[in-house]
Amino acid sequence: MACSSHPPPSTDADKATSASISAVHPDIIQTHILTRLDGPTLASAACTSSELQALASHQPLWANICHSTWPSTAAPRVRQVISTFPAGPLSFFSDSFPLLANLEPSTATATATSGIAPKHDQDRPCELISAVDIYHRGKLILSKVIETETVTGWFRCSPFRIDLLDPKDVVPTQIKYPEGQEADTCRDLGDELTLSWIMIDPTRRRAMNLSSHAPVSVQRHWLSGEVHARFSLILPGEKATASEHVQCGILVTCGGSEGGEMQIREVNLQVEDMDGMHLNGKEGLVILERALEGRKGRKGRRRVAEGRKRYEEYLERKKERKERKLRTEGTLDTLCVAFGVLGFFVFWLFILCR
Repeated sequence: MACSSHPPPSTDADKATSASISAVHPDIIQTHILTRLDGPTLASAACTSSELQALASHQPLWANICHSTWPSTAAPRVRQVISTFPAGPLSFFSDSFPLLANLEPSTATATATSGIAPKHDQDRPCELISAVDIYHRGKLILSKVIETETVTGWFRCSPFRIDLLDPKDVVPTQIKYPEGQEADTCRDLGDELTLSWIMIDPTRRRAMNLSSHAPVSVQRHWLSGEVHARFSLILPGEKATASEHVQCGILVTCGGSEGGEMQIREVNLQVEDMDGMHLNGKEGLVILERALEGRKGRKGRRRVAEGRKRYEEYLERKKERKERKLRTEGTLDTLCVAFGVLGFFVFWLFILCR
């Protein structure tokens, strides 16, 4: 029997499969579908079609994503600053979510003292806004916004340091402070703590995340017994100087209360070079402004292991630099001793030959 040349009749399932996404009402997509996506997934969905791109660019949608990702961005001042970004919350999210890539150090001419390229006063922001959120096992335990002025002589000459909490402030939590061996305590907190520190330049409407998301190291202080969790971001500086790579280190100090609950006692941000010297406010501001202005090498998603990898590479560079300095100093010491001995013999030879 000859086979029929007519195609089989189409089924309802085939029609549903071939239906375009435009057949779905935009309100349903925007209200019931896109609101269930996180930021990276929503950005990926926007690249699939022009219809989804238009729907995914809705500003309130990205504002809700920003507030759910970083509760500190719901503060009135931060909300006002975000609204001034070129694309509003969408621009802020694209700046703040990914980790900065390990950009190459600048080849600009270094200053005689610090190796940091000078910058005109009018080019510097008059303030920086820090939006900080700390989580334990995905549960928010601290959210705070702090504004830092950058124009006074005290800020420019003092070491670059931003303290999130006042010296006498303690943030209580409902978390049981881990007891037991030091290695177990550090490992547990290292796996459970996450932090976001978004630095915002309200003048130029730029932002970046200075945190490695997960701690790069967790250690217990030998005297106080407090646990120090370090988050870190490595930024480029000037080649062939101590500031060739600069560490923005965020230190979170945790301790136990009398009731056994964990307390957050200190959260601060400092900037230091490869010799372990803290940059002053003027130098640190130049480094941060250069990173804020950079747009190359960013990644679409955060990688928890990436921050720790860059930190370990930074420590290796510090070690190599220290070894080079020791070798150079050893060579200079040997030459000084040799010239001293030679001078001593020449002196006595001159005395004996008179």
